[in-house]
Formats: sequence, structure tokens, C-alpha cells
Amino acid sequence: MSAAAESRRVSLLTLGCARNEVDSEELAGRLAAGGWQLSEDPEDAEVIVVNTCGFVESAKKDSVDTLLAAADTGAKVVAVGCMAERYGAELADSLPEADAVLGFDHYPDLAERLGEIVSGHKIASHTPGDRRKLLPISPVERPTAAAEVSVPGHGWIPRARLGTGPVAALKIASGCDRRCSFCAIPSFRGSFVSRKPDDIVAEAAWLAGEGVKELFLVSENSTSYGKDLSREDGGTQALERLLPRLAAIDGIERVRVSYLQPAETRPDLVRTIATTPGVADYFDLSFQHSSETVLRRMRRFGSTDSFLALIGQIRELSPAAGIRTNVIVGFPGETEEDVAELERFLTGARLDAVGVFGYSDEDGTEAEGFEAKVDPELVAERVTKISGLVEELTAQRAEDRVGELVDVMIEETGDEVVGRAAHQAPEVDGACIVLDAGDVAAGEFVRCRVVDSEGVDLLVRPESEDG
Repeated sequence: MSAAAESRRVSLLTLGCARNEVDSEELAGRLAAGGWQLSEDPEDAEVIVVNTCGFVESAKKDSVDTLLAAADTGAKVVAVGCMAERYGAELADSLPEADAVLGFDHYPDLAERLGEIVSGHKIASHTPGDRRKLLPISPVERPTAAAEVSVPGHGWIPRARLGTGPVAALKIASGCDRRCSFCAIPSFRGSFVSRKPDDIVAEAAWLAGEGVKELFLVSENSTSYGKDLSREDGGTQALERLLPRLAAIDGIERVRVSYLQPAETRPDLVRTIATTPGVADYFDLSFQHSSETVLRRMRRFGSTDSFLALIGQIRELSPAAGIRTNVIVGFPGETEEDVAELERFLTGARLDAVGVFGYSDEDGTEAEGFEAKVDPELVAERVTKISGLVEELTAQRAEDRVGELVDVMIEETGDEVVGRAAHQAPEVDGACIVLDAGDVAAGEFVRCRVVDSEGVDLLVRPESEDG
């Protein structure tokens, strides 16, 4: 390696979801293997790579703001990630401050591309296309075909951790075959493709060796995992077979599954998540709404009663299971009766955490062309109304946990010791404030009793060894 290559410094900034965090760590590994020195300080880097989010308007704005701030450092600025993949040359034309806008197909050779950019060469901006067309329509043909396609986060071998915390996201699949009318993600993330179970287990073992205690399994739709795999790899039962293998890895204390599609959540999967030792009895269910009329327009399936029945199945197996969801209000055609139906569901469901979003048009989606759009002011009113109800209901759910025993993974120590119980996912579901914690370290699991609640947060105290 030349001295020039050794002196190259690159900083990676990640926006958006945990899936992007996995992608950034794969890119970090590729860049390190290609002679780049990773710098935590953007001010000290020759190149700043911004892994953008292109999900909703606020995320796009955050991505643009981050790119502009990066340009102010004087470093070369490269946009990658979902927004870059989705808009490509259009983003480059509107943001001349970025020295390059690269798509997923640039990821395998990113180290070389950055070298060209530093040397003053111009890299042609990514040209967007529908990535669903890159893989066969038949799911069973996709794993083989995916070897010829750049699927971010699936090439774990060069992965380099960008943090030192005890939690790490682990990608089990990419893409989505659903056609929700409000969502653009499949067009730029592509068709659904599962990773091989043995590859996932190997990466999990590597993460355990890096000090990870909790695995956070991520994908666009985890309930589809395995539908494109052979029977030998588990087929449609692949996730049920994978979870115990991950929980058995030495050093891994907890495995958490994210993004379950309610219409695809099978009884066997519910049982596996709710009862397998080492797997968090935690259900991240993407309900989005509960009115059948609204759900049909969303190109989704279900109803208040079917969703409540699913929640009943979960709580029959694990009464203390954590359940979270996101809901969209103000979808085109939504009536006051639909809102009332959503309120009926939320009141009956007793969920631990709910994200409430107001509908807005997304470029290129079916719903963008729908009539009967709800006035933006009314959308805002409904967001406020449902958010107020959710705040009250989730606080009640937390209060109901007073007296429970919970296993808390410590994440922060110092003046206040903070961790998470099994029903709390990283960053989005509240936390446990550990009282009288004593001498504990990040990554340690402590059996605690819930003594009080503050909103969705729990106040807990370590349980004495004699109970």
C-alpha cells in the first residue's frame, strides 16, 4: 500500500434506519480494505460519505442539510444511500455541493471511486431505475441471481463496526415484494431477497466476538424471510429455525426481530418469538391503520378485529410481550369513521409504543394519484388527536408494568444508569432508569423489578439475589 493510500481519510455519516447502519458498516469495511483510514471527525477527513435516507420528506431534508454541512468542511462530499439511489442525477443537479452521487451498484468499488474523486476525476452520477427488475419474479430464483446484483448489507465479511455499543443491527433480508400504495421503498431497494441462514449466523458470531450482546434483526419485511430459500435452508419456516440458532451463540444474550407484517405473521412464528429463551418477546408489527376501508386503499390486509385477535395470540403466550407499531392518519379517503375505528383498535390493543405519522404524497407511489386527499390542516389535527390518545395509552401500559421483573441491558452509566428491557427496542420504545444500580457496565444484563413509570419509561431497581 502506498503512503498516499495510507494517508487517505474518510468519514461516514449515517442517516435513517438501522438497515442503513448495517450498510454503512459494510461500506466502512470495504473502504478500510481499500486503503482508507476511517475518521470519526468529519473535519479531519478528505472525503465525507453521507449515507442518506429517502423515506419521507423530513428525512430527505435532513439528508440534504447533512450534505450541505459536510461541504462546509472543505472535504469532498459523496452522497450514497436511499436518497442517492432513488434520485441519482436529479439530486446531483440540484445539489452541486456534492462531488458525487453514487448508487448501490457503486458500493463494491467505493474505495476506488473515492480515490478517483480525490484525484479530481468526475464520476458520472447514478442513473435511477426500478431495482425490482434486477431480480427474477420467482422468489426461489432470487438467491442465485442476487450474487450478480449489489445488495447492500449482505456482504458482511468486510464489515467494520462504527460504534462500540453492546447492540448491533443484523440484516436478514433486503427489499420488499409488497405493493403498499403509499410506499416507494421497493422501487429503490428492490425485490425481496433473503440472506442464507449460515451467513447470518456467521456474522452474528463475529458481532459477538466484537462485544455485541443484543442482535437487532432488520429487513424491510422480516415475516417474508425464507420464502425464497430452499427447504434445506428452512423455506417459509426459516425464521423460526434461525432464531434459536442466533440465541445459542456464545456471548449473545438477546435477539430482537423488527418489522413484522401482520398479514404474514404466522402462529408458529408468534410462538417462537414469544417462547424461545434468548429471543425478546417483542413484536414490531406494522399495522399502519385498522380500518378495512383505509387498509384496502393502502393495498394492505386486516381489520381492527383481526389485529386484536393477533395481539390476543401473542399475549396468551406471553402476557408481558412488548408490542409496537406505526400508524398513518390522513390517508386519502380517510373519514371520521375510519379515525374512530383506529381509536377503537389502539384502545383495545394496549400497545407499548406507537409512532404516529401524517400522510403526505411520496414521489412515484400509487397513492400520489389518489383522489379524496385529506386537507393538510385536518391531517395535522388528526395527528395531534391520535398522538394524544397514544401518549395516554402507552403511559398506562407502562404503568401496568409496575411490579414486573425485567431483564435490563445496561446501555449508559454515569450519573444516571439507563438500559432497556425486552419490550424496548433501541431508541424508539422508551428506556429503563435503573435506581441504586451499583457497579454495572454497559452490556451487562441486570434482573430488575419495575417500581414506577414516567410516560413510557420505567423506573426499575435491581432485584436482590435472594428475591
